[in-house]
Amino acid sequence: MNKLKNFFKIGFYSANIILITLYLFPGSILGCFVYEDCYKQPQITRDFIISTNHVYAFILLTCLGVFSFHNTKKINFLYVYLFLLSTILELLHIIIPNRGFEIGDLFGNIVGVILVIFIYKTVIRYVKT
Repeated sequence: MNKLKNFFKIGFYSANIILITLYLFPGSILGCFVYEDCYKQPQITRDFIISTNHVYAFILLTCLGVFSFHNTKKINFLYVYLFLLSTILELLHIIIPNRGFEIGDLFGNIVGVILVIFIYKTVIRYVKT
């Protein structure tokens, strides 16, 4: 079990580095590779009211974090960290060239975090570990 937890921690820390890099790059790294256009953002699914790409990214990051810090004292710190990260990274788009702050992206980040935390808290309440 310890090896699996270490695997998730490596994934969580790696996903943090990748996500922060993608967020802070002035343009779109993924667009450079997918479309050969650094100003076009790849879209996994259509946006509704919020950005689905952002929801997926923060669902993945939050899942990795929850699996990494499940049954530890750091889980509450993880929640605070993910909320702050999701907010600060989007707010930084105000000052990063070729990027723009969008409220739909911010809510997409937060929804991704809240969704996983809600499911985790529900499962923990009804399933013994």
